[in-house]
Amino acid sequence: MTAYLAFAIFAVLVLAKSTAMLEPDDFAYRASIVALSHGQILLTNTQYLAISHGLAASGGQGIMQWHHTAAGMWISEKNPGYPFFAVIFYLIGLLRVAPLFYGAIAALGLYHGARAWLGRWAGALAVSLFLFSGAALVFAWRATMPTFTDASLIAAAAGGLLWVVLSPQQSTRRRAAVGLLSFAALEGATFIRYTDVVELIVAVVVVSLVRKRAQLSWLLLGLWASSILLFAGLILGFDRYAYGHATATGYSAGEITFSTASFWTNLTKMPRQLTIAMPIWILAAIAIIVMIVRSMKALRDAHATQRIVRSRDLGVGLALLAGWAALWGLYLNYTWTVGQLTGGHGANTVHVVRFYLPVLGLIALLATWLLRRLTPPLSLALIIGLFVAGVLSFQAMSTGSVGGPGGGLNGPPGSGPGIIGPAPQGVAPSGVALRTGSTPQTVMTKSSAG
Repeated sequence: MTAYLAFAIFAVLVLAKSTAMLEPDDFAYRASIVALSHGQILLTNTQYLAISHGLAASGGQGIMQWHHTAAGMWISEKNPGYPFFAVIFYLIGLLRVAPLFYGAIAALGLYHGARAWLGRWAGALAVSLFLFSGAALVFAWRATMPTFTDASLIAAAAGGLLWVVLSPQQSTRRRAAVGLLSFAALEGATFIRYTDVVELIVAVVVVSLVRKRAQLSWLLLGLWASSILLFAGLILGFDRYAYGHATATGYSAGEITFSTASFWTNLTKMPRQLTIAMPIWILAAIAIIVMIVRSMKALRDAHATQRIVRSRDLGVGLALLAGWAALWGLYLNYTWTVGQLTGGHGANTVHVVRFYLPVLGLIALLATWLLRRLTPPLSLALIIGLFVAGVLSFQAMSTGSVGGPGGGLNGPPGSGPGIIGPAPQGVAPSGVALRTGSTPQTVMTKSSAG
């Protein structure tokens, strides 16, 4: 019941606030969703202009950050997956519900995974920690952005695989199904953002390492591996069709770059942004430290049960840490964020933290472990503090100045050109029907890649 209530509050907070288009990525994904609703992935010049003009006529910008291929077709430079996850909600006029739907899947996975690991109340606690950060709220609020959806799929997979590994008493058929769905969720997250492949790799490695202890048969691993191989083939085929080469994307060569020269700047400046957007990362880091210390003490403990429990906790913690460190370690080398963090205008938190959000579910599970070991009054105080901080952070990131990286409109959000009313229906040139949805817009110039 507590988890249901937490999700209901989360949904109200997200839907009660009129949404906005904060950066060019919003417009790129919106155009892809509209195009896909007409059965189009690649657009001719005529189709591109029709959709762009139709979107612009309904309010604000038309299409941004699309790529003109050598074959003369247009396609978004963004990873192609999110429109496939969102288009059905757009078609029924409920696009803003899309992130909430995938958030509910995340809550389901986290709930059962945390309960299998930490017992009663842990599930509701993990769900609450996942939902109530400024980063989770602001990206669930932006339905034309994929960020909360891929984070939700990874969280669902983490919870599902944790349940599979820690529940050898369950039937093989049930564990096989949950494991397969968990890997499918990781594959979906990778389709949405290709760099999420690091989470898929970590999951494969971890499951392989714990196979014997978790009583997982080679048949189960083979079933899950076949799903991954099928997914890899589909991705290569899609990229060949859409971008002209199996390993190509919509970005120009050199547009997305990672360099170890960026590591130190990101390492020293990103923690402030991450603490504003999702402070539970600090609790998760403390949890890992405490796990290690407790396990070292348990080595000298004559009580066998304590050694087993603490060893299991450390094993789960290190697995979650591996997934967390893989993604954050990758993006600490991301060149683009350095320019935002060191630019004269100052970094806009909402634009730089999104690359770090996909592992929020893993962080929430680690933070849950720590809170379960604190006294109830202290845990409750921390939960209330995190909730208040999350709501305040959400308001700041969603209504603050949008000058940000790359400039933007002058004046406060919600004023000036680019604002539209709820759910207008329009017809673009060449007779392309558009359903724009309820998306008041605050327009920015090109601000980011990825």
